[in-house]
Amino acid sequence: MKFNNFQALLLSTLFLGVSFAINTVLAKEIDSAQEHIVEESHYTSQDLIDVSNKIDTLFDIKNHDYDKYTGDDVNQVCAGCHEEFGMGGKDGKYPRIAGMPVKYLLKQIVLFRERKRPNIPMLQHVEERELPNDEVLDVVIFLNKIKLKNRLSKVDETAPGFDAYARLQEAKATLQIGRAPGDIDKGKKLYNKECKSCHGKQGEANEKKSVPMLAGQYTKYLWRQIAMFKNGKRLHDEDDPEEEFLKSFSHEQLQNILAYISILDD
Repeated sequence: MKFNNFQALLLSTLFLGVSFAINTVLAKEIDSAQEHIVEESHYTSQDLIDVSNKIDTLFDIKNHDYDKYTGDDVNQVCAGCHEEFGMGGKDGKYPRIAGMPVKYLLKQIVLFRERKRPNIPMLQHVEERELPNDEVLDVVIFLNKIKLKNRLSKVDETAPGFDAYARLQEAKATLQIGRAPGDIDKGKKLYNKECKSCHGKQGEANEKKSVPMLAGQYTKYLWRQIAMFKNGKRLHDEDDPEEEFLKSFSHEQLQNILAYISILDD
């Protein structure tokens, strides 16, 4: 059956309404659970070394027969918080996970599984009995392959043949991080000196070293991670667990760095 633009838009709007309602209920349940999280546990450098070794044992990335349909199916659960295309939401309460390095995502899932990263709502979704390792690989590869746009393409929405549904789908996979306060020029100098060697010139991540993407990540989420790095709940450098790299920066310097990061996806 062939639909005209109006019918396609109507159907897609109805579908999105149902999907939004389901995801909203799920997100509210998770929000409620988040309120009871006590972030007392933390992981050590040895924990990260152990996890890295387990990843190579548990997940045969090189020989894995990737099933994008399974990855998509599993991602529908992730979408309850991280949205359909892994873009995160609620201004960074849920981080962007689209485009992140495969091993970085695997490492976080194993840390959640082993309760090294305290996040109660994640546990029910990442336990092996709920999410077998093959499906873990499918969903992280699926997320890794998502390339979010930072702006909508220019089209004439009044033109004959305009595809309203395709436009709606494009909008759902578009993420633009708002400019964060701070001195961008000073932030750029600090970023290039202190961050670029690991996170990349444009904050694009390092797949080989499993270093996460910073460009296109929510500023509020990055501030939360900085706080956890500084108080020891997360390790900034697993090879140097005693380093206090982030503690050496003033609040103003960190603000300037994040201001620069916030424009890297422009």
